[in-house]
Amino acid sequence: MKQSTTMRTMCLILGLTVCLAGCDESLTETNVNPNGVSPETANPNLLLPNVLRGFARDYTNLGEGNAAGVVQHMQEDGWYTNYNEHRWGATDWTNYYQQLNNMQFIYERAVENDQGFHQGIALTMRGLIFGHVADLWGDAPYSQALRIRDEESIMTPAYDSQQDIYLGVLEELKEAVSVFSSANPSVANPGQSDLYYNGDIEAWQRFANSLILRYAMRLSEKMPDVAESHISDAFASGLYIETVGDEAALAYNNADPWPTAAVGTDATDFRRRKPANTLLDKLIEYDDPRLEVWFAPVHVRWVEDTSLGEAVEPTIRRNGDLTSIISLPDEQFVAEIAAGNTFTRHYNPDLIERDSREYVGLPPAMLGPDTHNGNPTPGQQVQNQHVSQLSQIFRETANDMVRSRIISASEVHFILAEAAHRGWISGSGEEHYNNGVRQALEAWGRGDQYEDYIAGDGVAWEGTLEQIIEQKWIASFLMASESWFDYRRTGYPELEAGPGAAQSVPPLRYMYGENELNANSSNVREAMQRLEESSYSSVGANSPWSRPWLLQGTGKPWQD
Repeated sequence: MKQSTTMRTMCLILGLTVCLAGCDESLTETNVNPNGVSPETANPNLLLPNVLRGFARDYTNLGEGNAAGVVQHMQEDGWYTNYNEHRWGATDWTNYYQQLNNMQFIYERAVENDQGFHQGIALTMRGLIFGHVADLWGDAPYSQALRIRDEESIMTPAYDSQQDIYLGVLEELKEAVSVFSSANPSVANPGQSDLYYNGDIEAWQRFANSLILRYAMRLSEKMPDVAESHISDAFASGLYIETVGDEAALAYNNADPWPTAAVGTDATDFRRRKPANTLLDKLIEYDDPRLEVWFAPVHVRWVEDTSLGEAVEPTIRRNGDLTSIISLPDEQFVAEIAAGNTFTRHYNPDLIERDSREYVGLPPAMLGPDTHNGNPTPGQQVQNQHVSQLSQIFRETANDMVRSRIISASEVHFILAEAAHRGWISGSGEEHYNNGVRQALEAWGRGDQYEDYIAGDGVAWEGTLEQIIEQKWIASFLMASESWFDYRRTGYPELEAGPGAAQSVPPLRYMYGENELNANSSNVREAMQRLEESSYSSVGANSPWSRPWLLQGTGKPWQD
């Protein structure tokens, strides 16, 4: 009952932030909701968990969703047009601006009540969410976006340039760091309402400084002097995320399960998701210990047999003995393999090609991905026995390693490795790179294999930007949006779109949504004029293949 009452109160406050702009001062007392929550007395701690959880989930849904398809971490073999082929339509940003409005409410209340900790949290999250919006769409409402409750009550905010948003975000994050350094954490500590750090103010300061590193590096190609200045200052502070324990992350639970978890008897999302060969091939090449953490071996492995008089056997073998079985349900395969049984199927390599590896992925944007590698049961109802799926930890509703990571220790160290490579900070690029690799393995329970991995061919330090970004790309599994944004500014890793992709090169941005096109038409259309159309922008300026300011003139990640 207590949880229900709390949630009801939160909903009332959320409704308040939306309705205030439309309320008329002349309303009589009979129009006032007697159960409403006054903004003068509302407790920010009731709003804080909702925003922290909401952004974390949205960020993860992108990082293991469409962004993972773009950077070819994973592919899908059903309902794959968005994921594999990037056939995106207009995308609204409603969730993000609702979160921003609620953070603005928390900020205003924190300033009124001299609550420095809450003020710093609001500034950090405001900077993060605005930065993420600029990452995805480009120009967007910023300076006027949160003025819905002030005297002017701006309902159709102007669009700020992507450049101005990034610069504003960096200043907000710097202000957050300053506020945290002077705030007294014993005064109005958010405690358990702080889902990321449980009221640890120094952890928030590390988080804010780490976000400065992230968003400063976004500007590496367009404003290198600005990027260098912010990065060198944040690095000199010594307060940034260094270990897995410092990360801004949110766990899942049975009441709020991981997106691909098999809830009840429905494992559709889990069954649909497969490793992309682009990532899988690198994991195999480098003998990467995360391979078996992230992905499962195929249920039925192909075996070369040149004595076979036909291209493939029609049925599978159990422990080497031929059976009359074409396939088994996924649950039965899992149970029998766990009991020690092995399943194979023979093919004649002189007559047909098959991928006979223990781990098999999907090529990017292939035509008919559900038929790949000789699947005898194409469609979406039965697992492809000849292609790997996600490992069992992603079938579970909760697992200690499977979290919404908003920024990771490995990302921070790889940013510092890149900064050292560019000569922007002192110290060894190799040391930061090695720390990035170490923390990436620690996050997935494979830290004990660091020494062997870091000494391997292709992994041992070579001192190139391409290598830094490649390891950062691998480490960003489930946080693929960061790899997408890195790919856009650096061109690494080199990605080739598959034959089924909407265009022959990966997309660059999200399209402005229908809500804005309908309700804020003049401002969004002015912003669209500042996009640079490419030869792939087949639907006009508001295209996933148009260049926002950040990419204009850089020649990255691809040429027309």
